[in-house]
Amino acid sequence: MNRRNFIRQTAGYGLGVFAFSATGIPLPGEAANESFFKISLAQWSLHKTHFAKKLDTLDFPAKAKNDFGISIVEYVNQFFKDKAEDTSYLSQLLQRCKDNAVSNHLIMCDAEGDLGSPDEAARKKAVENHYKWVNAAKYLGCATIRVNAAGEGTRDEVMDAAIDGLGRLGEYAAKENINVIVENHGSYSSDGSWLATVMKQINKPNVGTLPDFGNFCITRKPGNWVDCEESYDRYKGTSELMPYAKGVSAKTFDFDAQGNCVETDYDRMMKIMKDSGWKGIIGIEYEGSKLEEDEGIKATLKLLQRFQGS
Repeated sequence: MNRRNFIRQTAGYGLGVFAFSATGIPLPGEAANESFFKISLAQWSLHKTHFAKKLDTLDFPAKAKNDFGISIVEYVNQFFKDKAEDTSYLSQLLQRCKDNAVSNHLIMCDAEGDLGSPDEAARKKAVENHYKWVNAAKYLGCATIRVNAAGEGTRDEVMDAAIDGLGRLGEYAAKENINVIVENHGSYSSDGSWLATVMKQINKPNVGTLPDFGNFCITRKPGNWVDCEESYDRYKGTSELMPYAKGVSAKTFDFDAQGNCVETDYDRMMKIMKDSGWKGIIGIEYEGSKLEEDEGIKATLKLLQRFQGS
C-alpha cells in the first residue's frame, strides 16, 4: 500500500473534538475554569480482558464511554498488531469512535525493535518498523505514538543510540504531524535524568516523554518480574520528565479504604505536574490484581477526578 494514499484516506477524527492541539495542550477558547488535564483510558488497563479474548479493540471505545464515561482513549499496538496497515479495520475502529463520541489520543507501540540499539542496522530497522504505527496514528486522528528507548549496551552507548533512533523516527513523524513520546519503561529509560538528557539532546518539538508514575524500576531481581531491585525516585523522575511531557500515565495498583493510591502519593504527583505548568491528557493505567480491572479503572478515575478543577 502506498503510504501517501494511506494517509489521504484518514478521516482525522481525533482530539480536535476537544479543541486540543497536537501536544495535548488546550487551545485558546476553552473555558478558563477547566482543569489543567483531561482523562483518557489506556487500553492496557484491560489487558487481562483482552488476553482472555473477552474484549476486542473494536469494542474498546464503546466500553470506555459506556462503562466509565471516558471519551478519550489510548491504544496498545499488540492488541491489533497485524492491523496497522489494514485501512478497512482502522476505518471500522474510527467509525466506532465516531458512533460513541470518543476521540483517539495515542498508540502505545511495543515489540518493534530497539530504538536505542547500539547496532546501527538493528536500530535503523526498528525506526522503520515504527513507520506503520505513525501512519496508523495519523489515520485514526491520534496526536501521538508512545515508543521505548530500549537497547543493550552501556548507559552511554544506549543513550547515543536512542538519541539517533528517536531523532530519526521523530523526523519521519513530524512530516505527518505526529508526536513520538518515550515512557520510562525499564532499564535506563526509568532513570529520569538519563531520559531527560536524551530528550534535551534530541531537541525536537514533536519528540517528548510520557511520565508513568509506576514505571521507575531500573532493574528487577533475577528471575523475578515483580520485585524491583533498583528503582529511581518516582517524584524526582516525574519532575525531570515533565518539561518534555506530551501526556502522563496515571499508573495504579492498590487503593486504601479512602480511595488513595497506596504506592504513589497522588497529591504530591499532581502538584508536581501542575507546578510544572503542564496541561494535557492523563491516561488511566490500572495494573493491580486486588480489584477487577473495571473496578480498578473506576477507582483510578475517582481518584483523578478529585484534582479536576483544582
